[in-house]
Amino acid sequence: MRLGLAHCPEGRQIFQRLTVEENLVAAHIGRAGKSFEALRTEVFDLFPVLKELRNGMASRMSGGQQQMLAIGRALMAEPKLLMLDEPSLGLAPKIVHQIFRIILDLSKTGMSILLVEQNVQLALECGDYGYLLNMGRVKLHGPAQEMAEHSALGEHYLGGATEDTIHV
Repeated sequence: MRLGLAHCPEGRQIFQRLTVEENLVAAHIGRAGKSFEALRTEVFDLFPVLKELRNGMASRMSGGQQQMLAIGRALMAEPKLLMLDEPSLGLAPKIVHQIFRIILDLSKTGMSILLVEQNVQLALECGDYGYLLNMGRVKLHGPAQEMAEHSALGEHYLGGATEDTIHV
């Protein structure tokens, strides 16, 4: 984290027995950047529901609220690279779209984002460059917009493609 890397793990992995505020405090590493209060304000601006629930126990939050907290917690480190692992996992479609809008907004600030996601279309809409992995091997890669339009994407994603690796 001190090098500017922050990870938002699959399954959220927030501190269930702590409040929203305590989760954010636990994630703040005090780099020579913004103050805790400034970072917390940025997180609350991105996720207003977290401000409303700031004194509530994380264990009592919905899955979407917990995902927002997990992302907010990662942002408390002022990352240069934010690594998100399956941020849409188990969430309602409305919340998924809200989370992805925020990811897209974060990428526009100049923050680099590494996104691992099974929702290929949404991931490619947010990304500049994409890799499609199958069993740990790169099967397709290229600029995100070109990948989204590539006919082999569906074949690879559904397991029917026979080519080894395609660069678009």
